[in-house]
Amino acid sequence: MSILNVEHLSHGFGDRAIFEDVSFRLLKGEHIGLVGANGEGKSTFMNIITGKLMPDEGKIEWAKKVRVGYLDQHTVLEKGMTIQSVLASAFDFLYEMENEMNDIYAKLTEVDEKKMEELLAEAGTLQDLLTMHDFYMIDAKVEEVARALGLLELGLDKDVTDLSGGQRTKVLLGKLLLEKPDILLLDEPTNYLDMEHIEWLKRYLNDYENAFILISHDVPFLNSVVNLIYHMDNKQLNRYVGDYDKFVEVYEMKKAQLEAAYNRQQKEIADLKDFVARNKARVATRNMAMSRQKKLDNMELIELAGEKPKPEFSFKTARTPGRYIFQTEGLVIGYEEPLSTPLDLSMERGQKVVLTGANGIGKTTLLKSILGLIPSLGGKVQLGDYLEIGYFEQEMDQSITTTCIEEIWKEFPAFSQYEVRSALAKCGLTTKHIESQVRVLSGGEQAKVRLCKLINRESNLLVLDEPTNHLDADAKAELKRALTDYKGSILMVCHEPEFYQGLATEVWDCSKWTTKLL
Repeated sequence: MSILNVEHLSHGFGDRAIFEDVSFRLLKGEHIGLVGANGEGKSTFMNIITGKLMPDEGKIEWAKKVRVGYLDQHTVLEKGMTIQSVLASAFDFLYEMENEMNDIYAKLTEVDEKKMEELLAEAGTLQDLLTMHDFYMIDAKVEEVARALGLLELGLDKDVTDLSGGQRTKVLLGKLLLEKPDILLLDEPTNYLDMEHIEWLKRYLNDYENAFILISHDVPFLNSVVNLIYHMDNKQLNRYVGDYDKFVEVYEMKKAQLEAAYNRQQKEIADLKDFVARNKARVATRNMAMSRQKKLDNMELIELAGEKPKPEFSFKTARTPGRYIFQTEGLVIGYEEPLSTPLDLSMERGQKVVLTGANGIGKTTLLKSILGLIPSLGGKVQLGDYLEIGYFEQEMDQSITTTCIEEIWKEFPAFSQYEVRSALAKCGLTTKHIESQVRVLSGGEQAKVRLCKLINRESNLLVLDEPTNHLDADAKAELKRALTDYKGSILMVCHEPEFYQGLATEVWDCSKWTTKLL
């Protein structure tokens, strides 16, 4: 049974086409991975099928009475909302049903006996629906999901704007799971999630009976939960049966076959043109030449897709710093409340340290406390001599209206326009991306703009907060290579073991010093 039909979808931003004549069908129970390079339009596709964005052309048709749950990269949570209220909002449709039932009961005193029977029957139906949907167990259900996602110990009355990126993702994920929609749409759900909860989500999706569409650049996660891949590439959407590894195998084979066919055709075209050129003037062979010219004119040309610009990252190294990068004495991090026990940490020149641990235990707070961006609650931090620091934050400000060119020029005013464009192109951004406002780019493209700032400034310490979030497979592989070759020191928060294995000289488990219950 078809849940969603998309027919002849075309869409673009300005003169930049994202889709051309794309069709797609989602069937009951399909577990789909939606993959493609940064900027190919995966999140745009999700926004179109959920009605957040109107396509330029095409038809989107959902089956009747289908309830859709969407975990968006950029969902806004406002001050005043608590964990409890956001999770309980999953049941808004039941609260509306209860209000409707209460209104019916209020009318009973004003109607005759016949009407009363009709209203009682209606109220009975609503009562049955409420019971069927476990309306009277909402608090218990909210608590159960909050416990599974590690939100219970934060306190259900905690304001959501005080949470870390990972904790906010968990709250939105919890709300979605409580809604029990007929289809789940998940846009990079593992970004900001720690290993424990990625494993939990993996188990949940494997047991999920309904359909889901999942956007992710986390290959091991994709391989463990999907049975179909839709690949978004060059404005097209192509279907592959199997997991991500199977898709790569088939895609590479198709690509090689197409290249071989293209090369054969190019040779045939050259031979035909040569024959025509040599024989069209001779009376005896003119008819043969005309025949070959006709074949040339009617030939359906094979076209190869233009190669995507692959990023090239190369970090510039500043002068050698002192022996110690930083040392802390009795450092206590946190905001109103401590997030850590007193910490005596030290990092030496040349070390590449990765911080791991659950969301909300203070990994980002520790980075910012060491850099002096936020005050600590106690103790002190001593930074080493001659440090040149490059800092990559988890997210960028979504309110900025500058273009990519302006963003880099602001950082490097001495660059010529050619140098700015070259620097951005090296990071895998096309001309059309470069001239766009940063805020309209995908998460992965925004990350490449920020990496562009880092690689064009000399540093001897890179402080990186979840640098792999949103990056596609090519960019991730290139970033790992560049960081492995980097001669300076690295302090990095990362939740992807396959990224930091072979790169890190040490892994610090932050759960060992957190004051949070885990």
